[in-house]
Amino acid sequence: MKDFYTVYKSEKDNDTIRTSLKVNAGHELYNGHFPGRPVTPGVVLMQLFKEEAERISEKKLSLKRASNVKFTAVFDPTDNDELILESKLEKQGTYYELKGIAKSETGIITRINALYDVI
Repeated sequence: MKDFYTVYKSEKDNDTIRTSLKVNAGHELYNGHFPGRPVTPGVVLMQLFKEEAERISEKKLSLKRASNVKFTAVFDPTDNDELILESKLEKQGTYYELKGIAKSETGIITRINALYDVI
């Protein structure tokens, strides 16, 4: 997503990649979701994990299946613009499997298990 976030730190700890994003609270997406109380849509959080999987794998990917997707809290970038993605990405034959958690300083926002095709 253009101008939605900036990666400012990424580090590997064993098999987990921890990436810190600075989310643009002024992004046009928030004009309609929701004026005066920005909430990051779940589909956008899922897209962030796809882009993270592409960054890690250095491949262009397409979502094949998502399971166990849980949205447990609201992410409002005006409260805190840092979003942390913790991702485990494994190659499974011709696919990539991602297990991820998105969190902020207040706790876990999203959990996802996803399978991506290489395109």
